[in-house]
Amino acid sequence: MASTFVNDLRLEEMATGENSGTWGTKTNTNLELIGEAFSMGTENLGSDANATITLADGSTDEARSFYLKITSTSLSATREVTLAPNTVSKIWVIENATTGSQSITIKQGSGATVTIPNGGVKAVVTDGAGSGAAVLDVFTDLSVTGSFTTGASVTVGSGAEEDTKIVFDGNAQDFYIGLDDSADDLVIGKGSAVGTTPAVEIDENLDIKFAESIGVGQAASSTTGDIVAQTMSLKGTTPSLTIGDGGEEDTKLVYDGNAKDFYMGLDDSADKLVVGVGSTVGTNSILTLDDDSVTVGDGAEVDTKVVFDGNAQDYYIGLDDSADSLLVGSGSTVGTTPAITIDQNQTVTFSKSAVGATLTDTSNSGNVTLDFQASQNFVLTLTGNVTLDNPSTEAVGQSGIMVFIQDGTGSRTLSLGTDYETAGGAGITLSTDASAVDVVPYFVKASGSIQLGAPQKAFA
Repeated sequence: MASTFVNDLRLEEMATGENSGTWGTKTNTNLELIGEAFSMGTENLGSDANATITLADGSTDEARSFYLKITSTSLSATREVTLAPNTVSKIWVIENATTGSQSITIKQGSGATVTIPNGGVKAVVTDGAGSGAAVLDVFTDLSVTGSFTTGASVTVGSGAEEDTKIVFDGNAQDFYIGLDDSADDLVIGKGSAVGTTPAVEIDENLDIKFAESIGVGQAASSTTGDIVAQTMSLKGTTPSLTIGDGGEEDTKLVYDGNAKDFYMGLDDSADKLVVGVGSTVGTNSILTLDDDSVTVGDGAEVDTKVVFDGNAQDYYIGLDDSADSLLVGSGSTVGTTPAITIDQNQTVTFSKSAVGATLTDTSNSGNVTLDFQASQNFVLTLTGNVTLDNPSTEAVGQSGIMVFIQDGTGSRTLSLGTDYETAGGAGITLSTDASAVDVVPYFVKASGSIQLGAPQKAFA
């Protein structure tokens, strides 16, 4: 009876009486082949094509190695690597060290295969079932009792089009973290099937969607979409908070008070930002902002106001609704202590005299330009002859007085620019005595037309 090679390592099984005189040599070869089966070997595919790696019978062969490194010329597509013969039942650790960034598919017969991505390593076992032989991934389902420690990183998945996950198998409730490959989302959820009962979803744009409420520092409420927190901060170089998603709907920020609620929200149908009392946007509005205006009040029969809360004294601007008048006054109650009243006929009433700003200049000579925008009245001491140049700041309807004071020398003269008009074009002749005081009234008739009255001379 002749020797056979039917075992999984393809060792020579010698028949009784076989290989007389060389039995020891054969045995040593078999022992070496067993050692080879626990070593590392390299197989090159040789070409950019499918390949078959066959374990040699009774002789050294890299394919027998426990750790098999498969190399190649540059691959242009995924290639099949068949492990032969198809009757070998064996475990391999196979590394895809091919070039070209392509996967390789490990097969034995017509049964299941295992795909190894470029640069990846997988432990596989062949069942040796002949023509229908299958290759199985040893760690398709890995159960670890106790702790599992890894190095710098853990990769879940092989780049294939499939969901991948980590399942936390609890006593009463399971949870998972997984990739929903069809949606390209990372999902954290309840159960063990990716995509069912999600709690958090992160998409490829890093947008985060919460299915239920969020509790920060305390328990979340039961209302979908709530964020419950003691304090929250937006930080960074350009922090921002967006309320709404561009949909045709009102959005709001509600201040939930003990006795009274307030809101700030977008009235989407009116395209206005509204601040009001309560929690429903558009009702009991206090302040409304649209494209180019701010509205105080909502048309109800009530006084509305803006109060300036000072340390010692308050002031208000408000609508006295019963009188249909706008008031500016001291205090915080509309209608009390008004300073200025504007009624529905645009009549302006001052509760007390209006005092305009006065310029006092003790040294004037040569060309002088008055600033009518800064002052209403002017007190000028003449230290030399003066010419009033045409101004550019006068306002139509403005009126006041000009006071001219001679210095200790006296006899200073006053000349006028063309914008200053006097009766009969006579100009202004001032008193000549030292320290004499003359008062000249004026009225701005139009731009470039400042009418001067007759001087009242020689005030003591």
